[in-house]
Amino acid sequence: MANNEDQVAGLLLAAGGGRRLGGRPKALLEHRGHPLVEHAVEALRAAGCARVHVVLGARAEEVRARAALTGCVLVDNPEWEHGMGTSLRAGLASLSGTETRAALVSLVDQPGIGAEALARVRAGYRNRESLASAAYEGVRGHPVLLGAAHWAGVSASATGDRGARAYLREHETEIALVECGDVARPYDIDTAADLRHLE
Repeated sequence: MANNEDQVAGLLLAAGGGRRLGGRPKALLEHRGHPLVEHAVEALRAAGCARVHVVLGARAEEVRARAALTGCVLVDNPEWEHGMGTSLRAGLASLSGTETRAALVSLVDQPGIGAEALARVRAGYRNRESLASAAYEGVRGHPVLLGAAHWAGVSASATGDRGARAYLREHETEIALVECGDVARPYDIDTAADLRHLE
């Protein structure tokens, strides 16, 4: 069996246009002197994901130019304005045909979720059938680990901003919940008020 590290890829959804932030792409929001997308990639790598695919959308060329994403597979999502579901589909499609057996899916606008929480969920990988999710006081959240056997089903149901939500609801009993509330804060950077979380 191949090394576990080679089998779980990081999949970062970073295409959002920040509509409620005045059209500032979330990937380029500054946090501790670097764009959010860089922090998110480093967290996935620190969690053990040697392969990281990053889905870009809003001002993708500017993100490519300004962010240090060396070694990442950059995936363009021309349909990013239709919601996160399109980015999830594009990202999973980019992993098809690789050696990857599972995708650890994280969101660029959740800087309070770092490497420790990502590593915990990544450790939920067993095989292509695996489904695991972070939980916060028992409530399912991000990141989510999707075994390759589920990618087609997730892609078929990923519409609008729902992402994998509908699919995961249908497969609730198969999901290994991994409590992360002690090491991560699952806030989103969605509005101007949320920018207080950035340093």
